[in-house]
Amino acid sequence: MKMITAIVQPDHLNKVKKELFEAKIMRFIVSDCWGHSDEEATVETYRGVALEVDLKKKSRIQMAVNDDFVDIAIQAIIRGGRTGKASGAGKIFVQPLERCISIHSGEEGKEAIGGYKESRIEPRV
Repeated sequence: MKMITAIVQPDHLNKVKKELFEAKIMRFIVSDCWGHSDEEATVETYRGVALEVDLKKKSRIQMAVNDDFVDIAIQAIIRGGRTGKASGAGKIFVQPLERCISIHSGEEGKEAIGGYKESRIEPRV
């Protein structure tokens, strides 16, 4: 089992969701976040005061997947998140997941993650 965290541009979030749904990955969470990378700071005016904005709005997508869905999820995120620019599209982090427990049923492991049984889609490049 793995925990996948992806940081993507907010305007690409709908494309990433569409790609995940097409890959039959339905269980994930999304949250807004702010981050700093290679992007240049911008100056914005708020109530007449100029402010340097060095943190940019991003979207964070997190999902727990069984090992056979790691590459499928990664490829879906890449397809939906690509911006066509050399930098700033985001990052994907994959970490081992020690345990997953369903609060409803008490199931653990692969069964607790669930939601992927009907899909055996191969990753597209």
